Amino acid sequence: MKRTLRLLAVALAGIAVGTGALAAARALTAQHRSTPVYDPPVLAGQPLYGYCSGGVYARLGDIVVLTSTGHCTSEGTVATDPDGTGVRGVFGPAARDATCPYPGHTCASSDINSLVVAADRIPWGHLNVVDMGTGGYRIIAPGTRPLACADVAVGDPVEIDGRGTYRAGKVIQKGDNNKPADEDGAYFPCMVAADIQVGTGDSGGAVLVRGIPAGVTSRSFGGYLGFTPLAEGLAQLGLELCDTPDCGLTPP
Repeated sequence: MKRTLRLLAVALAGIAVGTGALAAARALTAQHRSTPVYDPPVLAGQPLYGYCSGGVYARLGDIVVLTSTGHCTSEGTVATDPDGTGVRGVFGPAARDATCPYPGHTCASSDINSLVVAADRIPWGHLNVVDMGTGGYRIIAPGTRPLACADVAVGDPVEIDGRGTYRAGKVIQKGDNNKPADEDGAYFPCMVAADIQVGTGDSGGAVLVRGIPAGVTSRSFGGYLGFTPLAEGLAQLGLELCDTPDCGLTPP
C-alpha cells in the first residue's frame, strides 16, 4: 500500500512565508557567493522567472531546455529577465498522464515542465553545471543518471538553492501526494519530504541528493521541502539530462 504524506502540502508558487513560519524554521542567514557568474549565466539552480527557479539543463533532440515546475507557469509563457527586457525562453508543457484515476485531480510522474532556452541564453560549455550559489557550482559528470524515486532513501543528504539561498538537510519521509482535490488537485505517485525550509520562489529548483540531480522542488510541508523525482519527470517529457559541457550538441 502506498503511503500518503500526511502533512499539509501547498504549491510553492504564490505562498507568502510569514514571520511565524520563519521563526519556527531554521533561520536563513545572508550569503555571499565566491564563484564567478558566466555570460550568459547558468540558470540551473537559480531564480528563473516569476516564482519559478531553474532545475537542470536537458535536451529534447537538438533543443536545449531548462527544467522547472509544472505548477508555476502555463505552456507558452515567455520568460523574461527580471527587468522585463530580454527573453530567456518559452515554457513548454508540464508532465501529465493521459488519464487520472482520482476524480478532480491531474496525475503526473513529477511536478515538472521545461523552458526552451532562447538561443542567445544557452550557456554553452556549462550545460552540465548546476549553480548552487554559495554552495558552489556542481558539475554533472558524463554518464550521470538522474535519480528516480526508488533511488532516494530516508536519511539521504539533500541540497537546494532556489531563490538564491543555498540550503542543505536530509530526507525525512517518502510517500505519494494523494490529497483531497480541494487541498491539492495534483496527484504524484512519489513525493519526498526533507527538513529544508522553503518558500515562495523555490518552485522548480534543482534538488540534489547525495550530490546527484534527483528532484524538482514542488511543495511545502509545514514550511519544509517536498520534491518529486527527476528521472521519472525527464522520461515523461522525453528529455535527456545534460552530462557534458555542450550536452552532445555543436554550439553555433
